[in-house]
Amino acid sequence: MQNPTSTPLRIVIIGGVAGGASAATRARRCNANAEITILEKGPAVSFANCGLPYHLGGEIEDREKLIVATPELFWDRFRIRVRTGHEVTKIDREAATVTGKNSTQEEFKVPYDRLILATGSEPIRPEFCNIQADNVFQLWTLDDMDRILAYMKKRPCKKATVIGGGFIGLEVVEQLQHRQISIALIEKLPQVLGPLDWEMAKLIELELEKQKVQLHLGATVESLLTSNQRVTAVKLTNGSSVTSDLVIVGAGVRPRTALAESAGLSLGEQGGVRINEFCQTDDPNIYAVGDMVEYHHGTLDRNLRVPLAGPANRAGRVAGTHAATGHAQPLGSVQGTAIVRVFGLAAGATGINERMCGQFDIDCRTATIQAPHHANYFPGARSLTIKLIYRATDGKVLGAQAVGAEGVDKRIDVIATLLNFHGTVYDLAQLDLAYAPPFGSAKDPIHMAAFAAQNDLEKAPALLPFNADLAGLQVVDVRNNAELAKLPLDGAIHIPVDELAERWQELDPTLPTVTVCHSGKRAHVAACWLNGKGFQQPVLNLNGGMSIRKLSTTLP
Repeated sequence: MQNPTSTPLRIVIIGGVAGGASAATRARRCNANAEITILEKGPAVSFANCGLPYHLGGEIEDREKLIVATPELFWDRFRIRVRTGHEVTKIDREAATVTGKNSTQEEFKVPYDRLILATGSEPIRPEFCNIQADNVFQLWTLDDMDRILAYMKKRPCKKATVIGGGFIGLEVVEQLQHRQISIALIEKLPQVLGPLDWEMAKLIELELEKQKVQLHLGATVESLLTSNQRVTAVKLTNGSSVTSDLVIVGAGVRPRTALAESAGLSLGEQGGVRINEFCQTDDPNIYAVGDMVEYHHGTLDRNLRVPLAGPANRAGRVAGTHAATGHAQPLGSVQGTAIVRVFGLAAGATGINERMCGQFDIDCRTATIQAPHHANYFPGARSLTIKLIYRATDGKVLGAQAVGAEGVDKRIDVIATLLNFHGTVYDLAQLDLAYAPPFGSAKDPIHMAAFAAQNDLEKAPALLPFNADLAGLQVVDVRNNAELAKLPLDGAIHIPVDELAERWQELDPTLPTVTVCHSGKRAHVAACWLNGKGFQQPVLNLNGGMSIRKLSTTLP
C-alpha cells in the first residue's frame, strides 16, 4: 500500500461499463489515497449492457435498473472522478498524459502515473447498413435501446428482422416476440450459436421454429430495400426477400484498439491488445482489460479474444489491484463459458467444441447423453442434453455443451470449474455433487456424461459418432415398437432390449455391430451384453442415439 504522506498515485481509466468500472473501484479499495479518474466518452459510465434486450422486451420494466452506478455514486462512495462525454484521442506515453475532447468539443489533457484502457468493443456494421433508414438499429448501448423503443412507440411494428444468430441476436428475438412481433432471423452460418456444435445448436433451432420464428440459416444479406427512408424488406443473396418493419443488426463485434495502436501498444494474432498476467501491455504503466484484449484460453493454451462480461470484470479487478499497489494475483485463464435463454430452453457452453478441435488438430472424442435435470420420479423433471468433448489419448476434458429447460447453468459451471483445473473425464465421474430429488439425481447428468466418456475410452463399449454411415454394419435397434413407429431406422434388426437375453443368437457374431436406442442408455446395456457373448468385433454404441441422429437432414 502507498504511504498516505507521499504524492498521490494518479490512476486514469479510459472507459467504464464492466472492465473499467471494476478496475476503478478495486483500485480505490486497495489504495485510499490514489487520485482515480474515469474518462468515458458516452453518457453512462456503468450500465448493464447484458440487460438491454430484456428491457427492450419489457421483462426488465424499469430502465433505471440497468444503471449499475452513476458518476455521483462513484464520487460519493469511492471518491472516484467520472467525466462522461470525454473521448480520449491520444496517449502520450513519454509525457504520461492523455488528451481528447469533451462533449462540447473542448480539449482536455489529463496526466497519469498508471493508465488502464477499457475501450471495449464495437458492433460490426456491415456494408448493407450504409443507407439512410430510420428503422435499422444495433443494440449495444442505452442510447441504442432508447432509440429502438422510441421508434416502436412511434411506429408499431408487426414484423421484425434480426440479423445475426449469436447470443445477443437470440435474446433480441425472444424479447421482441414478447411484444407480439413476428420475427425473422437471418444468420450467415449454417447454424445459430457458433460456440455450439451444429447438432446441439439444432435443438435451439427447433425451439425457435416451435415459437414460429422464421429461420434463414446459411443466408447472406445482399441489401436492405427502402421506401421513404425506411427499410421495407431484407434482400438475400439467394434472391429471396424478407419483409420487415424493423431491422436489428447483431453481426458480431470487433475490439476498439485504435487508441492503443496509436500509442504503439502491441496487438495479438486476433487483433486484441496483448497483455500479461497482470493485464499490463508493452508499457508496464499501461494496462488493458475487457473486450479490447486477448486472454489466455486455458484449454487451447493460446491467446484469444473472448468478449464476455465475466472475463472483463475479473480482468478489471486484477488491473485495478496491480495499478494501485504494484502487485496482484495473476489473471486466470478463460474458457469462454457462456449461456443464453431462448424461449423455453437454455443453451450453455464452456471450453472448446468439436469443430474447434478439428481446427486446432486436437484428437478428441465426444459423448452425448440425455437425462432428467433432477430425479425423474420427482415432479417437474425436464430433459437435459449434455455433450462432453475430451482428448482421445488421456480423457482430459476439453469442453462441454448443454441444452435443456432446466439445470443447464449448474452443469456448465461445474464443468467449467473442472476445466480450470485441467481435469479428466475420470475426475468428472468422481465429483461429489449435491443430491436431493428436487435438485438432481444420485447419478447426476454430469456423472452420466462422464461415465459414457469413460466407457468410450475403455471401449466398454466405444461410441460410434451419431452421424456415422451405418452401411456395412449390423445395426441392432433395441427400442420398443412405439418408438420404431414414430422414428424408424431402415435396415436395422429390431430386438427390444428386454428381449435381447433370449434372442441375441438371432444376430451374426462375426459382423461389425452397433446397437441403437433413443438416447444411448439402453444401447449401452445391449452392447455390453453382446460383447460379453463373444462377438468377434467389439460392438459399438451409437453416440446420443436416435434422438441426436434424427437431427441430421443429410443422412441417407
